Amino acid sequence: MSDVKPVPDGYPAVSPGLAVDGAAAAIDFYKHVFGASERMRMPRPDGKIAHCELTLGDSLIMLGDPEPEMNFLDPKTVGGTPVNIYVYVADVDAAFAAALQAGAIELTPLTTQFYGDRSGAFEDPWGHRWTVATHVEDVPPEEMDRRMAQAFGDA
Repeated sequence: MSDVKPVPDGYPAVSPGLAVDGAAAAIDFYKHVFGASERMRMPRPDGKIAHCELTLGDSLIMLGDPEPEMNFLDPKTVGGTPVNIYVYVADVDAAFAAALQAGAIELTPLTTQFYGDRSGAFEDPWGHRWTVATHVEDVPPEEMDRRMAQAFGDA
């Protein structure tokens, strides 16, 4: 048995890996919109990004330019994405506005949800879909059930 940890120190058990055609610009976008910090970057000889790690709070996102020979394809190459990444930020209004100003497309306008988050969704310029949120209210389970029934027309 190896003494090597199965999950290395400083890494969560789950980390999304995004193929982004134009990874360098996307890194700047994610830093600006989400307040991400760049932990490491591995540029390829051609100037594209082989691998980059961004931290957002206690989370990690890995990304790089597409590598078709490794079947690492970006959303635009495969006709879109069914994946949405939910990101909590300190100021959802500012993050949402920054995303739209930087070229994102609004998918769902900002609204306060029945479960206590203020959130909105957008597609970034590279085809990845995000929901940004700020938790604004702690909703007790009974109240959440009541609000959900009302939101879905069951009340």
